[in-house]
Amino acid sequence: MPLNAIEVRSLVKTYAATGREPAKTALKGIDLDVPTGSIFGLLGPNGAGKSTFINILAGLVTKTSGSVRIWGFDQDVNPRQSRAAIGVVPQELNIDPFFTPFDLLEVQAGLYGVPKARRRSMEILTRVGLADKARAYPRTLSGGMRRRLLVAKAMVHEPAVLVLDEPTAGVDIELRQMMWDYVRELHAAGTTVILTTHYLEEAEAMCDRIAIINHGEVVACEETPSLLSRIDSKTLLLRLAREPGCLPEVPEGVTAELRAPDLLALRYPRSVARAPDLVAAVQAEGHEITDIETEEPRLEQVFLELTRARPTA
Repeated sequence: MPLNAIEVRSLVKTYAATGREPAKTALKGIDLDVPTGSIFGLLGPNGAGKSTFINILAGLVTKTSGSVRIWGFDQDVNPRQSRAAIGVVPQELNIDPFFTPFDLLEVQAGLYGVPKARRRSMEILTRVGLADKARAYPRTLSGGMRRRLLVAKAMVHEPAVLVLDEPTAGVDIELRQMMWDYVRELHAAGTTVILTTHYLEEAEAMCDRIAIINHGEVVACEETPSLLSRIDSKTLLLRLAREPGCLPEVPEGVTAELRAPDLLALRYPRSVARAPDLVAAVQAEGHEITDIETEEPRLEQVFLELTRARPTA
């Protein structure tokens, strides 16, 4: 078992000019390691290069230069082995309308050379909640069911690495929870998961490590707690026994606001102030505090901070 499920070095993809469209470099020398056994978040705004990166991993797009190793197999030297080590769940609901879910999984398993004795089509359909739809046709399936079918399709050859490209887009809350339960189950069994999503709260809750891509470059790649710690500010919420006549005096660098008549929010850099000192300052002005909460930095704040500015040319 390799230390890293995926190793990418100096990966470049340039699309040639076509018609009125000039040449475009979608990936600009990316270096990235995905640790084996992790749930790895790959985030970025639209057009950042995430889909190009995933399509290169899947063998659907030819890279311009650089190297890609999947489960220890170099994509150029061992293309069959590297492709067999990965399963990709695409954003698009591209399902053949002429195959039932069971038949679709059987055909996919055959394409990967899985012997009939080792195929687990019904077991996989059961695990994604589609056992009762095994003989139905795709046109009768809802959008959420089709997305789960794509997950099942990606798992027929038991890949070591599973890429989920926006897996919960358009899925209701119940189906989303079922999807994440299944992903956690796969992860617990040893599958390395790469997740792209625009639901940043999902990435924050699910991922051990997160990379953020912007304009074809990796602008951050850290363990999730480390990434969140980039934001120095924190918010202290103080529930007061009575409505204050005016905002209390606070130290320099601290901002105060009333979020409700009796709820005082103090936003402060952790390098400048400490929560106990702020509580003491408010009490010293005669305010009785009945409850205390804190708000930690969120992934959304980090994401916006890292992707707002365009890189200089």
